[in-house]
Amino acid sequence: MIARLFLVFLFIQSTYGKKHTTINNSSHPWLTLSGQRPVVIARGGYSGVFLESSDMANSMAVSMSLDDVIIYCSLQMSKDGQGYCLSNLNLANTTNIANILPDAQKSYVVDGQPMQGYFAVDYTADQLYNVSLLQSEFSRPDVFDSMCIPISPVEEVAKSKPPGFWLNVPYSSFYAQHKLDTALYVQDILKTTAINYVSSPEIGFLKSLNGKVKTTQLIFMFNEATAVEPTTNQTYASLLEDLASIKLFASGILVPKEYIFPINDQLYLEPPTTLVLDAHKQGLKVFAYSFANDYVASYNYSYDPTAEYLQFIDNSQFAVDGFLTDFPSTASEAIECLAYNKNASRLVKGKPLVISHNGASGVYPGSTDLAYQQAVDDGADVIDCSVQMSKDGVAFCSDSADLASATTAMATFLSRAATIPEIQSAKGIFSFDLSWSEIQTLQRKLLKTSSNLVPNIKSLIASPFSNGPDMLRNPANKSKGKLVTLADFLEFSQQEKVLGILISIKNAAYLASNKGLSVTDAVATALTNASFDKQSTQKVLIQSEDSAVLSKFSNVLSYEKVLLIEEEVSDIPKAAVDELKKFAGAVNLRRASIIQVPNFFTSASTGIAEKMHEANISVYVSVFRNEFVSIPFDYFSDPILELATYILAPFGVDGVVTDYPSTATAYLRSPCSNPDPNVQLDYPIYPVQPGAMIKSLSGVGGSLGLPPAAAPAPTLTVADVVDPPLPPVSNSSSTTNVSASTTPNAAPAADAPPPSKNSETSNVANMGVNLIALLVVSLLSVVC
Repeated sequence: MIARLFLVFLFIQSTYGKKHTTINNSSHPWLTLSGQRPVVIARGGYSGVFLESSDMANSMAVSMSLDDVIIYCSLQMSKDGQGYCLSNLNLANTTNIANILPDAQKSYVVDGQPMQGYFAVDYTADQLYNVSLLQSEFSRPDVFDSMCIPISPVEEVAKSKPPGFWLNVPYSSFYAQHKLDTALYVQDILKTTAINYVSSPEIGFLKSLNGKVKTTQLIFMFNEATAVEPTTNQTYASLLEDLASIKLFASGILVPKEYIFPINDQLYLEPPTTLVLDAHKQGLKVFAYSFANDYVASYNYSYDPTAEYLQFIDNSQFAVDGFLTDFPSTASEAIECLAYNKNASRLVKGKPLVISHNGASGVYPGSTDLAYQQAVDDGADVIDCSVQMSKDGVAFCSDSADLASATTAMATFLSRAATIPEIQSAKGIFSFDLSWSEIQTLQRKLLKTSSNLVPNIKSLIASPFSNGPDMLRNPANKSKGKLVTLADFLEFSQQEKVLGILISIKNAAYLASNKGLSVTDAVATALTNASFDKQSTQKVLIQSEDSAVLSKFSNVLSYEKVLLIEEEVSDIPKAAVDELKKFAGAVNLRRASIIQVPNFFTSASTGIAEKMHEANISVYVSVFRNEFVSIPFDYFSDPILELATYILAPFGVDGVVTDYPSTATAYLRSPCSNPDPNVQLDYPIYPVQPGAMIKSLSGVGGSLGLPPAAAPAPTLTVADVVDPPLPPVSNSSSTTNVSASTTPNAAPAADAPPPSKNSETSNVANMGVNLIALLVVSLLSVVC
């Protein structure tokens, strides 16, 4: 069964591209001890997605990483001396042993702490034969749990002959209490197996091997600073003060990443320590561990895992000698694609366009002056303004007309709260029901203990994901920045000489007929006043979900009209495409309208991007985010791999709309983004083939007996594309003037989307349903 399963996943590997052949011809010097590039050490293989140290995890790590990747195995031992690769001493956390032997729990003192559970040392190899692996991380797919994948013996992992092999021995003293000699075990296995590195947090164990191994490097592993090393009874923090003594029995150290870049209680980086420099002076290599794409690291990294790797190797002072990571492909791309490229130029500027989403809204509150400045600093080609209107006709940038969620509007103007089905289902307090003088009296909502009024409303930064604190976006910036008027936004874009601007218009019909406000006139006037209609230096994109709005701007041929299709769609027939072309030259689609994503796995391409390109219609895609909860499992929690999949063939989108422009521009500055197949790259980032995992399993297993599929996303029809003309501006509002040039005082962004014909559907990141698990169970027809 396992052999068959392994063949399945070897087939899956081919869907992610060929094995990377690395020339390693980088011209820049590395600040490692040897001057060579850092190594990638795959903890338990590709354990960030697959089960630790399983055949599939190890083979995927080799397939998707640099060609000298090292497979890392953490040793556990059975009662009769069989070695296994598994990090956790307590098997209850990572296996189904509790189901196999439900009444066999024991308690031990491990490293001075009591531990109750199931331990390999209490069972023979025969007893452990039927024990299978389980996923213990809630952020990772549990679809492989039903495959009955056994714990991997050390010898099997080593004999697969990975490019490099690292054996970690974390519990030598514990096994000695059970009359198992881990040092003797290592010496025996070295007689038949090549092991490049042996590490341990126990000095006595490493000293027992010193002089008895020839080509294997011994590495001292530091646990958390306050923990006690069992041989010396000293804390690891105190041992760090005497690196010279460590050099007597080890050639390197393996340390938690916080030893090098400390992180404070607020999850922000502190200045680096001198550990790497001090260790290199002693001739010790430094390897760092605890890297994973799906852990919340420092907010300084803006949820971009490559930014964290770069912090350790591209900082002008030092570089670690290697990373121990659960996601080896991400570490590989940071080393070979992104390092030393901060000041590189884009291969082709503006192709594709990097378009901000409310500015750099992953870093600062959206649509604020600071968010726009950050977007420019991060290399965005196009900055965007979603235009809202105040009661007295001021046009300004904000993601929503509803002010309730981000200011004290609900407390101050509760009597103005209204439910407007044409805009959103939830009750809100809307900008077009407040005058500027009223808006200017509002406080920021988070300043609850302050009695001072804030003269300019500032927006709150918010995550579009979970309600838990772990997905907060840069809390230090949560109330920074002020929203800007459309006129000031246009002036800023001219001063910064950005490649272009995107002006998004919503609710035009409602504003005209119910509030006496013409948002289209306000936008047209502002653009004319700034001379955007008389120039061709900067691109102007006018975006709306309403065809009548786009038609209002047809008289300015230099403006590119973009139809916003917020609803996920599965197809756009030719008749709709032909109608669309009459008023728009581009579409802005949801990611799932190009690559379908049921149950957090990609399933298929819709073909819409290719169809649009055949019709000479540009394709922009929304919205890319770095948070791993927004990224389907196929992309390995790596925002750059997701971007590459949309940017490279066959989709070749013309622009990506993102909360984090810095991540998109970092990829596009990289030589690894070169789409020319004739260019030989050190480490090519291959796009994921949508649905490859499901299709490959289905192809091997035949009929999978799947439950009925969910209803497909709707098809975009002609009726969905064509809207009635905008109604005339009514006289129902007290306003007599529509202005786009008022001094920048604005309302904050809100979250609730309007339930219009193109309203947002629920986030595709539904991690609770696991379709692949059903596929695999049907394929194997085995119950663990």
